[in-house]
Amino acid sequence: MRMLLFAAAMALSTPAVADPATTAPAEVLRRIPAEEARQGVAVDADHLYAIDNSRIGKYDRASGRRMAAWSGDPALIPHLNSCSVVERQLVCASSNYPATPMTSSVEVFDLETLTHSGSVSLGPGTGSLTWVERHDGFWWATFANYDGRGGDTGRDHRSTVLVKFDDDWHRLEAWLFPETVLAWFAPYSSSGGVWGDDDRLYVTGHDEQELYVLALPEAGGRLIHVATIPVAARGQAVSWGGDRTVWGIDRSTLELIEMRLPLVITP
Repeated sequence: MRMLLFAAAMALSTPAVADPATTAPAEVLRRIPAEEARQGVAVDADHLYAIDNSRIGKYDRASGRRMAAWSGDPALIPHLNSCSVVERQLVCASSNYPATPMTSSVEVFDLETLTHSGSVSLGPGTGSLTWVERHDGFWWATFANYDGRGGDTGRDHRSTVLVKFDDDWHRLEAWLFPETVLAWFAPYSSSGGVWGDDDRLYVTGHDEQELYVLALPEAGGRLIHVATIPVAARGQAVSWGGDRTVWGIDRSTLELIEMRLPLVITP
């Protein structure tokens, strides 16, 4: 009887997790050609930053005109995965993909000149750093794990993890991704992610034309899959543009794509 009462109490106290919703497709607002649009895009009020493995292109947001460029040594920075604008800096996730063991770093660039201005080595053991964001006074970073090529022995796409860091890059908390999202990641992982102004995570895979809306759980160590939004971008890194807009890329056409997202209404 005592065990039955305990089980009933747990059922009442554990929040129910609703099935993820599928929304209307995001509206494509415009496309801008960018020769570096192979890994992702970052945006600020006036500019777009197209990301390639060892290159960054800076474009005028209004006209689409290329303003500046950076090209690095692939031996030092072989695989930029994404970047985000933090104050007057471009903060980028970098890894040694597809080399193993996987190791990662955060590379920092001056927003005005694109000069490389700093580096934080996060080392091996967690996965391949694919995106990093500043939100709510913390650093949020996803470490991808892969099936086969580029993966470390003993881990696959299911080991992909979101990690919360403090200002000094001390690990504070970490979450696995929802099973419903991991199924679409396979055999790759999350290539991009950004916090929306609704305090939800908007995450992409490697190739799928979908944006996964995620939330932090009230308990446990796995993120909650809230909704899936069909998008024109084909995976890779994304950036929040404000007013329910997100920027992504299409590697096949080398374009930056601005998209307006539908509202996501959940219980």
